[in-house]
Amino acid sequence: MHLFHYHLVTSRVREVEARYIGKLGFDLVARHGRIGEDLTSYEPGVSWADLDALGFKLRLSELELGAVNVVVQPGQWPLPRVDHFGLALDDDEFDTTLERAEQADLRVQEHGGRRTFVSTNAGFRLELHPPRDWIDELLEQGDRLRLSELHMKADDPESKAKALAELLDCARDGADVDVGDTLVRFVPGGPQGRPELHGELFV
Repeated sequence: MHLFHYHLVTSRVREVEARYIGKLGFDLVARHGRIGEDLTSYEPGVSWADLDALGFKLRLSELELGAVNVVVQPGQWPLPRVDHFGLALDDDEFDTTLERAEQADLRVQEHGGRRTFVSTNAGFRLELHPPRDWIDELLEQGDRLRLSELHMKADDPESKAKALAELLDCARDGADVDVGDTLVRFVPGGPQGRPELHGELFV
């Protein structure tokens, strides 16, 4: 089990994107959005000024560093909130996680056979992936950088940690959950609903 992706929502997309690129060394994969009614994507090399001149409306910005993928989406909150985590599972882990979700009567959504989302009823979702070639390529290149810790502010840290741990059948210590090689920590002082990004550690 690997936590390789997380999806942020913020009203300050450009500033958050700039932090990942300029401060943390992420690469911009692409900016996805619309011009008029047409869906379109732009790879690195096209500036925000150029996109503004084209009338481009951003849907999401995708960033990557090592084996970590981050998506930033426009939303209402100045401080980024976590909409969902992306997890790479083996076949057995994938099947048993979906079984636990069904037993807990959690909402499960499949998107075109490519992605499966599970609601935790704790303010965030999980994006579950069985073995896929592109994820294997992302994760299996030797000493690629990985997400070691992900910290989030929440209104009820232990309940959010419990929801995550029970669904994934992971070890939990209070508000800390070991998700594969990644420590997911919920800290107090955050909002209700989606947890607020508080910090990351990459190794």
